[in-house]
Amino acid sequence: MTPEGYVKLEEELERLLKIERPKNIQAIAEARAHGDISENAEYHAAKERQSFIEGRIQDLKTKLALAYVIDPSKVSSSRVAFGAKVKVLDLDTSEERLFTLVGQDEADAKNGRISINSPVGRALITKSIGDTVVIKAPAKTIEYEILDISFQ
Repeated sequence: MTPEGYVKLEEELERLLKIERPKNIQAIAEARAHGDISENAEYHAAKERQSFIEGRIQDLKTKLALAYVIDPSKVSSSRVAFGAKVKVLDLDTSEERLFTLVGQDEADAKNGRISINSPVGRALITKSIGDTVVIKAPAKTIEYEILDISFQ
């Protein structure tokens, strides 16, 4: 996990503990005050939300406890590795793309942050500038040429 990814998980955990959980407890109390809880949709929705929040809190605590944080700025390599920013050229469309290889919990494909466990991430890992990688996706096969690798 990158340091930024670790911080984001910590922030989410803090938000759940300090804001979401107390707000949900208040919602449960208000719904209970309305009387019969057996037919109270607000109460059941709040209890369901409570279950989700508690599950996510436990999930985040586990992930943070087991996290192995790697600072990409301290990595120096001529090969693609975890934390690398990789500029590639799509050989079919001549479009350049920039990918950052991150952990599974940090992945955000829309913003170019791809998991090292994704098909693209697995294809790029250990490759060097000038190498061509072939990714077999369900819809089509994609070929990328690696133009640049940086660790920032």
